[in-house]
Amino acid sequence: VQLQASGGGLVQAGGSLRLSCAASGRTFSTYAVGWFRQAPGKEREFVGAISKSGGSIYYADSVKGRFTISRDNAKTTVYLQMNSLKPEDTAVYYCASTLRFIAYSPSEYTYWGQGTQVTVSS
Repeated sequence: VQLQASGGGLVQAGGSLRLSCAASGRTFSTYAVGWFRQAPGKEREFVGAISKSGGSIYYADSVKGRFTISRDNAKTTVYLQMNSLKPEDTAVYYCASTLRFIAYSPSEYTYWGQGTQVTVSS
């Protein structure tokens, strides 16, 4: 599975962005997908994840209520809708896939997209 994240950009605080994670490969629907982010000088952190069917979704506390993950297996794409963005959301956002039901640690993910920059200005 190859992943490509897109949709990042510069937005003012309180604004919204939708990231996409497009996957290649017929086995996409067998993978759970996670979103992670990494700010300069910080470790990569879990943002959220969605199970292969989309029936289970988990979020980090820092984004709960503001971010929404969804997937369209027919389009082999996972989305991260980000609302009420804050300057502390500024980071490079990555999507990744795993054969686990769900996973929270980067080490549990096998395939990674290249990342997309999100910058939130105050």
